[in-house]
Amino acid sequence: MQWLGFTGDVMLGRMVNEAASERAPSDVWGDVLPHLQALDGLFVNLECCLSTRGTPWTDTHRQFHYRADPEWAIPALEAAGVSWANLANNHVLDFEQPGFEDTLDHLDDAGMAHSGAGETEQAAREPALVSVGDLDVAVVSVTDTASDYAASEDEPGVAYARLDVEQDDQRELVGESLRRAKDLDPDLLVASLHWGQRMVVNPPAHHERFGRWLVEQGVDLVHGHSSHVLHGVEHAGGAPILYDTGNFVDDFAPNRGLRNDLSFLFVAGVADGDVQRLELHPVKLTEDAVQEASEKQAQTARDLVRERSETYGTQFDRDGEALVVEF
Repeated sequence: MQWLGFTGDVMLGRMVNEAASERAPSDVWGDVLPHLQALDGLFVNLECCLSTRGTPWTDTHRQFHYRADPEWAIPALEAAGVSWANLANNHVLDFEQPGFEDTLDHLDDAGMAHSGAGETEQAAREPALVSVGDLDVAVVSVTDTASDYAASEDEPGVAYARLDVEQDDQRELVGESLRRAKDLDPDLLVASLHWGQRMVVNPPAHHERFGRWLVEQGVDLVHGHSSHVLHGVEHAGGAPILYDTGNFVDDFAPNRGLRNDLSFLFVAGVADGDVQRLELHPVKLTEDAVQEASEKQAQTARDLVRERSETYGTQFDRDGEALVVEF
């Protein structure tokens, strides 16, 4: 069995970026680093630009703009063994085209796969093929949160779609990317979606329908992110739907009610082209790093995801501090 890790938002800008000048790049992963390095592959949502160039995007009233100095951020991603980064999100163009182009270039130079953004709409919608040992993983990335960052025929940006199965044209957009991914003949097909509102604890009904539709189309795992808060896990047709994997690294102020400072490292055990086991390892975010959760924090995180998964009938077992689902 091969073990693939999936995380929520990895935001390396602002205070995280400032802290990097006083520590080793790998320190951003805290004592979670050995667990990351033990994985066969690591898949993250990269919630920032990798650049020191550009000016903040000014076409809309954006409150937050994130970028990290690639001189430390790329070594940090490499230290954790990041295999692939989602770029279909609402921050990859925060520093306009210079910051965007630098992000693509630095990831390419590091040999780090990515999908969900490109110099044209066709490039943005192109799936990534990630080789993890002898396992080929195809990843399709889409966002419904950044229409102003949407790529066009001749302008760079992200793969944008309204993720609603009842809208035929939008379903066809995503369906075409899935067909391209299947043409790559992967062992595993992943859909990574930056979708929905910030700071909510449950996905809307149309996202639930869309996630299930993706599984019907042959997706083996749905990797959701955007709300900065953990959502429930659904076991649909033999495939896990991670509606929102929350945060993993950021400098956001903790919300004691929503507990956006607690999350998991989601680990999928893959054999014979199927996800056969899902493990949720609890983590705690500080203002500039991620750490293993304490016993009390881990229990809170487990309680939260169990409660938010009840509506899907998902049953978790315990394995040490982790929650486990067998498929």
